[in-house]
Amino acid sequence: MKGKIHSIESFGAADGPGIRFVIFFHGCPFRCQFCHNPDTWGSMKYEEKRADELLNQALRYKTYWGSDGGITVSGGEPLMQIDFLLELFKKAKAKGVGTCIDTSGACFTNQGEYFEKFKELMNYTDLLLVDIKEINDTRHQVITGQSNKNVLKMLEYLKTIGKDVWIRHVLVPERSDYDEDLEQLDAYIQSLGDIVNRVQVLPYHTMGRYKWQELHLDYPLEGIDPPTKERVDHANEVLHTSDYRGYMK
Repeated sequence: MKGKIHSIESFGAADGPGIRFVIFFHGCPFRCQFCHNPDTWGSMKYEEKRADELLNQALRYKTYWGSDGGITVSGGEPLMQIDFLLELFKKAKAKGVGTCIDTSGACFTNQGEYFEKFKELMNYTDLLLVDIKEINDTRHQVITGQSNKNVLKMLEYLKTIGKDVWIRHVLVPERSDYDEDLEQLDAYIQSLGDIVNRVQVLPYHTMGRYKWQELHLDYPLEGIDPPTKERVDHANEVLHTSDYRGYMK
């Protein structure tokens, strides 16, 4: 089995605890207006790699990981390739490697064969970084092109099995920076209980804009600047980001 891999980062410091070997998967069902990797959506810019090949490459850096580091799969959306991901994580855990999934939750369903594979995958997953793009479903559809229902269903399932998660919210002026939505998001996060190890506010940036231009795509956030420090500080306060205990194995 081979996975479609967009790119690799050997020393990731922002994709989970510790130092991470980050594997960016190709393909994503969302079309986020602020996406900084639109080339993962449907272009042919990817390589096909076997799980053993990726794991052997990752293990070259194991001495740098410390007690908390390991492998993070990101994207794109790694759960679009759940069969390959399951093989990769089974082999990673057999080698004692920490595993983390950075996901939008867009692919999740609690029915059928996919759900059975997802449940098995959780046996080999230490942590999930889950993006809640917007808690308001109407605004979520504007930002991503799809509903947030699958995202919330996945989080509710993760609550039932006690799986550690980090919640992340990209703060975009005129899209996901509304006081009433931040308050609703905070209430929802608190309802998830002890599975939430960390909450992060990620300020929108324009560093991926050039990729839209290279792909001849209209940039949907043209004219929208990154949020001010005051709005970022406000979001952190409303979401009580300093109250969470961080990652604990």
